[in-house]
Amino acid sequence: MSSVSIAAPKSTGAESIQENKIVFIWSFIVWLVVMNTTMFNVALPSVLTDLSLTSSTASWIVSGYSIVFAIATLTFSRLSDYIPISRLLLIGLSILGVASVIGFFANSFPLLLTTRVLQAAGAGAVPGLAMVLAGRYIPISRRGKAMALIASASSLGFGLGPVIGGAITQYLGWNYLFAVTGLVVLFIPLLQRLLPKEEIKKVKFDTLGGCLTAAGVTGLLLFLSTFSYIILFSSMIILWLMWRHINKVKMPFIQPKLLKEKQYLKLLFIGFVAFVTHFSTLFLMPIILTDVFGKDPAEVGMMIFPGAILSAVAAQFIGRLIDRFGNGPLILFGQLFLFIATVLFTLLSTKSPYFILLTYMFMSTGFSALTSSVANEVSRILPTEEIGTGMGMTQLIQFFGGAFGVTLTGILITLQDGLAVDLIYRNIFGGLAFLVTLAIMLFHFYIKARTNTTHG
Repeated sequence: MSSVSIAAPKSTGAESIQENKIVFIWSFIVWLVVMNTTMFNVALPSVLTDLSLTSSTASWIVSGYSIVFAIATLTFSRLSDYIPISRLLLIGLSILGVASVIGFFANSFPLLLTTRVLQAAGAGAVPGLAMVLAGRYIPISRRGKAMALIASASSLGFGLGPVIGGAITQYLGWNYLFAVTGLVVLFIPLLQRLLPKEEIKKVKFDTLGGCLTAAGVTGLLLFLSTFSYIILFSSMIILWLMWRHINKVKMPFIQPKLLKEKQYLKLLFIGFVAFVTHFSTLFLMPIILTDVFGKDPAEVGMMIFPGAILSAVAAQFIGRLIDRFGNGPLILFGQLFLFIATVLFTLLSTKSPYFILLTYMFMSTGFSALTSSVANEVSRILPTEEIGTGMGMTQLIQFFGGAFGVTLTGILITLQDGLAVDLIYRNIFGGLAFLVTLAIMLFHFYIKARTNTTHG
């Protein structure tokens, strides 16, 4: 483990920071970061054509970003216990800005993939540190409002990303998508002035544990792309070494105790399935709309926009419903909507582009309800001292699910080459419907175990 600096806040009172300004600026950055993900989903068909890529190869543009983003989010969250938030955000936004400049000139797949991975490494600082900042400096009486604003900005990014990305791709070219994300560097001086000043002391960070975790999960995704059993065997060894390591060190990158909590693991799988389903669909919709219905990038964005903006609007009500009825009903509601959407996509995705538009409205609403309620439930079942690590681990598994889904979907399209187009997509969405069914069954066992614990 390497020595790094720890930040101890001088004051935990909200009066020590200008929270309204910070939350507003941070929300705008979250909006840009989320758009950075969704804009490229719409641009993928153009990238495939311009760089002569297969679907399975191009899927790494999305899945590579997702997995590095997930690991970076957990890493920045863990580092915030040791390093001042302002310094971490400076590092993250600087990496994101530099990568965006390089990406603007990318003209090959290796360079494009490298810049996307670098963008993800920097962007991971934004969501994780937002949770830390709110928990450390904003009183609980106003914390919900602050987090709701940040969550709404995230949903709005999902909504506007396809529209803005589609228009830019069609009229300027996909390289100009990097120019939009590069705007984050403009906010660095503002946040450096507004963020609280924190004192420094020396501690240790589990660098080895973080590296082993990153190498293990990336190796599993590489196996899906290559089907190399050497890579699979190596990944399993790395993950085994990671498990041994985190059980030996005092402050591990991942708390092993969390991975022994059965109820927590059930929630991890439910969130994993939600991200597999949603990210696979976001990857497939632009391809179907382009290849089957001949839509241009701007039209693709407009087809995805209603469902995504509905998710942003629904997010305002979902929080209130969770407070009123609890997490259980909202988790079930989200799962049922995902199931309905995957079945409808199985039957109708190649019939009309308007079926895709309407069906995605079901999926986006269900995904918003499910992810919000799962996160809330995780914070409810974990002890206070484990919430930070638990939430970071949840994000890691969820975004790994997104990367896993996109990678597997790209492979399945390539493997089914030669089949009728409608059959290819029907098979994939049918598999997603089956996966959602398994998650619904698992949630039944989760509720049953929770009820038995309550009555026991």
